[in-house]
Formats: sequence, C-alpha cells, structure tokens
Amino acid sequence: MDTTRSRGRTSKSPRGAAMAVLLAVGMLVTGVPDARGESVRGESVREEGAARSEAPVVSAGAAGGVTETVVRVKAPLPASFGARPAACDWLSYLRYRAADGPQSSADADRILVAQPGILEGAGAFDSVARNTVARAAERGQHVEFWALDRRSNCLEDRTGIASGDQHAAVDYYYRGKAVDGRTFDGYVGNGRMGWMAKLGIEQTVRDEYDLLAAELPDQRVRKQKVLCGGHSLGGVITGYLAAADFDGNPATTADAGYNQCAGYFALDTTVSTSLGDLSGSIPDDTNLPDVGLGYGVVQAGLDSGVLPRSLSAPVLLNPETMTLLAIAGLGAVGDPGGEADLPSYLPANVNIEATNRFLFSKDTATFLSGKPAVKDFRLTNEAVLGALMDDHSVPLAFLQSSVGFFDGGPVVDKNFPVANGGDTRPGLFGGEYKAIPDQPGGPLYTWRNYDRVGDPDDPGYRSADGTPFTGAGKEVTDVQELARSLARQPLDFTEQYFPTKLVTDLELTTSPQVKRLVVHPNGLTANPTLTVLAGDGLLAGRIPADLHPVVADGYQHLDVLTAAAVQNNGRPEPVSTNLAEFARAPR
Repeated sequence: MDTTRSRGRTSKSPRGAAMAVLLAVGMLVTGVPDARGESVRGESVREEGAARSEAPVVSAGAAGGVTETVVRVKAPLPASFGARPAACDWLSYLRYRAADGPQSSADADRILVAQPGILEGAGAFDSVARNTVARAAERGQHVEFWALDRRSNCLEDRTGIASGDQHAAVDYYYRGKAVDGRTFDGYVGNGRMGWMAKLGIEQTVRDEYDLLAAELPDQRVRKQKVLCGGHSLGGVITGYLAAADFDGNPATTADAGYNQCAGYFALDTTVSTSLGDLSGSIPDDTNLPDVGLGYGVVQAGLDSGVLPRSLSAPVLLNPETMTLLAIAGLGAVGDPGGEADLPSYLPANVNIEATNRFLFSKDTATFLSGKPAVKDFRLTNEAVLGALMDDHSVPLAFLQSSVGFFDGGPVVDKNFPVANGGDTRPGLFGGEYKAIPDQPGGPLYTWRNYDRVGDPDDPGYRSADGTPFTGAGKEVTDVQELARSLARQPLDFTEQYFPTKLVTDLELTTSPQVKRLVVHPNGLTANPTLTVLAGDGLLAGRIPADLHPVVADGYQHLDVLTAAAVQNNGRPEPVSTNLAEFARAPR
C-alpha cells in the first residue's frame, strides 16, 4: 500500500517509509521529575497543586548570555487513555532565552518551538538552541527557543545520571545500589505501557497546541511570534500540526494549526504529512508491527499488548543502550582526558556485549570472537564517547555526529559491518570511512576535538587505500558540548520509550482515522518555511530544489542540532545563523 504525500510526490511503501523514518533519531541534570512525579535530586520543580512550574538549569561549561529553564505544564490526558504515572499528565520543554531579554515569553521578538525526531529528547537541541538565541541577540533580537519533550519521556528514570558520577550511575542502573535513597525499578516493560497504545499523531499535535495555548494564551501573539518546526520526524509532526483543526469546526480557523505559527523550520527534514522525505533504513529486527495489517488490526494489537507499545530492538536501540550514551557523557564531562574504566566497569549481559561487539569490532572475525574487545584498549573518557557517537566510528548513520577523531596511537580501517570504500554505501551506515584503534593494551588513545583536526600536530590518519579518514571541513561538533547535552540536561538527549503508534499512524496516512486529521491541507504552505539540510546527512541530495534548502556542508544528521557556535573555518555555525535570520522579527 502506497501513501499519499504532501506536495504531490509519491512515498515509499509503508514498511519502507517506517524503516526510513527510524533514521530520524536524533539522541540531563538538575531537579527533574521522573515517572513517579518526584524530583530526582535537589529541590522539587513542581509546586503542589500548581498547573505550571519553571526551574533554572545550570550547565557548567556552557557559554554565557543564555538563560535555560525547564518548564512543566499540567495537561492531563483524556480518561480513555487509562492508568498512567502522574508525571505523564504533564508536558515539558527546555526554554532558552537571552539573559538580558524579557522574562515573559509573550514579550520576546520570536519563539522557535521545536519537535524532536524519533528516539530523541529535548536535550538534543541544547547547542542549536543556545547558538540561535545568542546569534539573534548579536543582531539586537530577543528570541526564545523551546525544545519540546514528548509526553512518553515521563517514563524515564534519570536518577543515576543526575548523580553526576559515572560509577554511581552504573551501580544504580545495573547493581541495585541506591542514589539519594532510591533504587532503580528497572526499565518499563510493555505491560506497563497500556496508555501509550493511544499515544499517536493526534495526541502529539494536540499536546503541542495545548502547550502553546497554555503558555501564550493570546492566539494573535502565537500567530505573530511563534515559529513551529523540528528535527527529522519533527518535521512531519509539524506538518500535521499545520494541517490540523483543534476546535472541531473547520469553518473557524483561529484554532487551525497554521494559525498558531508565523513560519515553519525543518532541520534535516521537510514539513510534510508523510514519511517519504525521510530516507534510510535500520536493522530489520526492530519490533515495528507490519502495518499491512491495517489500522484497526494494528490498533487492536497495541491496545491488547500483543504488539509492542514502544519501539526498540534486542540490542543497540533500547532503553538500556540509550542510557549508556548518557553514562559515557558523564565520564567525558567529569574527566575528559582520564583513562576510561567504563568498558570494564559495566556488567556483562547479552545486550551490552552484543552492542559493544557491533560498535567496536574492526572486522567480522572480531565480532564473532569478541577478541579484542573494547575493554582491551586504553581509551580516555572522551575517546569512549567519540567512539559511540562520531561519524568515523559508529556504524549507524542516525547516531553519527562529527566530533573529531581518535589520536594517541595507530588506527586502522573498521570494516565491520561493512568495508570501507567501494562504489556504493548502504544508507544505514553513512558515507564516511570508519576507523578503530589498532593496538589493544597499547598506548592511551585520546580524542582530537573537532577544532584541532587539521592542526599542525594532527597525524592525518589515512585508510589502507590512502583516503584520509577526515579533515577540518568534516568536523563541526565540540565533543564537550555533546557530552554536556547528554549528561547535564534535565530532559534527556535520547528517548527511551518512543510510542510505536506514532510511527504506525504516520505509515497509515491513507486510513480514515489518520486522513481525518488533515483538515487544512493548505496549512502546509500557508507560512514561510526554512529548510536546513546536513550536507553529509541522510537526506543529502534527496530534497527537491523547490524547497530552496540551506545546506550545512560537512554536517551529519545530528550535527544540525549539536554543531559548535564557531566552525573550523572561523565562521559562525550556519544552522543557528540561518534560524536567527529566519526569526528576525519585522520592524
């Protein structure tokens, strides 16, 4: 079954589209309420009986001039959703604004409101949000950037990460040890997610509308000042918001989605009502149901629990492995140049072992034997994080950012799961040559940050065929900024519990239940749109020219969110620069 795409183009098959959108991943820590509605550490950010709370976020090492707060607004789900944790009746976002700007959002010049991609939380927007606010301030504009968190992130328990200590975090999540008097209840299983069976595109756009209406009650202010957008899957969600009607009467348009926004922005995505513009694939062992069954059968399976209510895979993409990224971030922030013991300190289980083998094997023989393992190498804490996230190391395009390169010892080609070179490159693995340390038990491998690649002391590592692994023009993200976004944000960088229904709804765009959500199709083009693409990312060369996209050269899919304010060419970061220009309020 084909789906009908906006803009008159034809999409892939539903299953192919689902595999494509899964590449829209994008990927912590003061006073964040968890699924129990409690504060993880420090003072509570939720006043008893209040419908809204706002608390400051202090991220040591972040550039000054930008104020960050975590905001929570009470927005109970309908009774039909059934039992859920109290925290899931709240909506949350990170609010960034100029430190010398107005305290009231309604008084800002513009407000950019961003939807995350799949498996991505609000914390992933930290760098682009700060950079956009700062760039606008340089031009005399006071803009705000709101990074939205999906409602299902209420299930995450960030207690271990919030400790700020890597060993304490591992002990909390894997050894049953307490942090601040609390022990981990385990990752949430399918049987405890019944309410998420109904958490699809309709509720997702309703949540954004309700949040905007609560925070900016005057619709005229929303229409004048709010710019709606997102990263990856967030572009599709924005498309549905633009086409939606929220009062049940299409003849009245003040409530129409497009009238909540002055413009749209798309970060390595497009604003549409189809998955067709999101291209790529992921391993076939994800638990995404076959939507060829039809909307009714899929919904019945979600309601009964026969189908999984949260998207995951046996290894690599599941709550446990997503948590490992934040744990690695803790080490990189706390002791960047210190020798890492995380690979040895983690307990051995099938999930962690298989994930480590997949990510840190130089060839098939190493993957099958498990020797040498990652714990056999000497790596700094920054090098561990780089190995997990860099586009010349991790063999999964949706996890890749351009944060630098290995240093301190010889490296070789990483020819697993695919070999470097050749005429074609599978979309899943990205287009960059992969490298891996070559000497287990040898030198201490360090990490050369993005802005030191190409320096006079750079060894200039090359592949066996003579191809340089990287160059200054390919590196754009500061590894320390990435580490802080992973480990020191009150809302997560990654998303542990992504609602399966959100993807199946978007696959079934021709079903009556989903088609009825597109009430104002002209809303997609009712406002100006800024489209920004990663030059080396998933959509490079695949977006129609009539969208007039801005291309960020050398960027990967995540770099449009994580890139540093100043690039290797000495120029300001282009994504935030273009967002600040797009947000320039009329005079």
